[in-house]
Amino acid sequence: MCVGIPARVVELGPSGSHSAIVDVDGAQREVNTVMVDDEGLAVGEWVLLHVGFAMSKIDEAEAAETLAFMRELGSVYDEEFEAFSRDLP
Repeated sequence: MCVGIPARVVELGPSGSHSAIVDVDGAQREVNTVMVDDEGLAVGEWVLLHVGFAMSKIDEAEAAETLAFMRELGSVYDEEFEAFSRDLP
């Protein structure tokens, strides 16, 4: 099952690169931000990720609620976290 997973922006790529480094439970990776660039993404903000793309910005409360719910589901969260952290540099 593929679902969106909340991630916190820890670093923005160079201007015009449409990229950011995000963190999910300590795992970090570069993602494409083209779908949220017009919203003015900043370090510390939260995004909803799906297949390597930041699909939308979400607030911290929504991120916390979503992560808590995913953890309650157990295997769904584990599968998404595994997919997120796979093939990290």
